[in-house]
Amino acid sequence: MEEENHELLLPLVDEENICLPLPINVVSKYWNIDLPMAEAIETAKKYSGFDGSILIEGIEMAERHGLTCKIVHSSLNELKKIIDLGIPPIVILPGIPEITQHASVITGYDNEEKTILHYIQTGNQEGEQQEGVIPQDIFEKEWSEEGKLLIILAPSDILSSLTFEDDSHEKSNRLCLISEKQNILKNFSEALGSLKQAVKLNDSNPTALNLLGTILNAQNSPECVKYYEKCLENNRKSYLTYNGLGNFYLKTNQFEKAEKYYTSAIEINPKRSAKIYKNRAYLREKQNKNSEAKEDLKNYLKYFPKAPDRGVIEQAIREL
Repeated sequence: MEEENHELLLPLVDEENICLPLPINVVSKYWNIDLPMAEAIETAKKYSGFDGSILIEGIEMAERHGLTCKIVHSSLNELKKIIDLGIPPIVILPGIPEITQHASVITGYDNEEKTILHYIQTGNQEGEQQEGVIPQDIFEKEWSEEGKLLIILAPSDILSSLTFEDDSHEKSNRLCLISEKQNILKNFSEALGSLKQAVKLNDSNPTALNLLGTILNAQNSPECVKYYEKCLENNRKSYLTYNGLGNFYLKTNQFEKAEKYYTSAIEINPKRSAKIYKNRAYLREKQNKNSEAKEDLKNYLKYFPKAPDRGVIEQAIREL
């Protein structure tokens, strides 16, 4: 019997801007809506010096031009159903080393091969869509690190016919993206307010709990611990939360606790951050665990070969 085709054909797009991230542009064009780059360039002036992408700006722009959006915590089964309805979902995945997260458009899946297909920016000579293939188990593991966050952009008549497992918490999820924008603009009290409201709307939202912990951690507030711990109750795979707790305990010289949380993060994803190895090496050295510290410094250089402090680290490795 012939395998069903669970694949969407998306337009080839290479234009992006910090306020019009590529996934938003691709999905909008899929629905035959051309978002004006000039508008994105104008909005981006507020963010001079920032080189990431601001998803909520892209989402709000798409909404101004006729699309509707839902932001939910989802599941693999739900993701597949959405694709089979002809809707390309956007997922949040761990970033490449030292980039916290990135958004990716999922273009299909293959049940036989057990793979998930996602959109890759560069097309070939004929201008055809190129896809990255991720084994399904790896995709699910990495997606879990971000609480299986999913963004759906579609015309309102299509979206209104859908129900999601996490439907009632859409506002809480949206406030998380709004708080990231406020944080980039250095409006820290507004960012904090948005996240407190997000947690009030859904006190088990792992994205909101982690972000709230992160903002409080940046302010050196011990209150961050309770939000991080609550996040882990709802998502045991939250790499950023374990890392955040490690950072807090490192700053407060609680080296055993810091080591425990860094180790938990590394067990979830050993390649996600090089800096975590340098931090753990520092506190291991403080505890006279020199051989473990040395191993961590080697891993730091392995995952960050162009580290600006490479010479200093190589010297430290020789001395340990």
